[in-house]
Amino acid sequence: MATTARRGAPLTLDEIHAAALRLVDEGGVDALSMRKLAAELDVNPMSLYHHVPGKEALIQQICVAMADRLELPPDDGTPWQEQLRALALAYHALARAYPALFAYAYAHQQPGTDHESGIWAVLHRVLRAAGVAGPDLGRTGDVLHAFVSGFVLAETKGLIAEPGPAFDTAIDLIVHGLAGRS
Repeated sequence: MATTARRGAPLTLDEIHAAALRLVDEGGVDALSMRKLAAELDVNPMSLYHHVPGKEALIQQICVAMADRLELPPDDGTPWQEQLRALALAYHALARAYPALFAYAYAHQQPGTDHESGIWAVLHRVLRAAGVAGPDLGRTGDVLHAFVSGFVLAETKGLIAEPGPAFDTAIDLIVHGLAGRS
């Protein structure tokens, strides 16, 4: 890795991701440009292309980095209700920490997203523990994801007056609704 003339230190992908995330947090995804990012990092814009092919790839990378920060509840025998609550609260906290990137990631989801790993694997595990049968698992997971994501998007847009208490109510409705299905 070459040392840049301006910085005197090698540029790393972690630095690029952190700076890109800061720019997105400050001005949204549309405010991110490779030139602004280079200025933020005090490097020549072309230096960035040694690490990422372009803005779209960078945005995808920071979306993955954001998702990797999600604290997933372990499979430790905790009742499914508590695991579902922990999962929803972790998702909520992540979306609140990165509202602009969350909104972008949600709006740009690709059909056929991997529903077998990460948050989806945990959600499906919790839903099975709640008694959701195999054929209903995917649909129920999709509905819950849409419900919670829609709530978070409304919250980040200021459409919900009391976000904390309202989210607790939403989680209670989900837990009680799932319990009532059994």
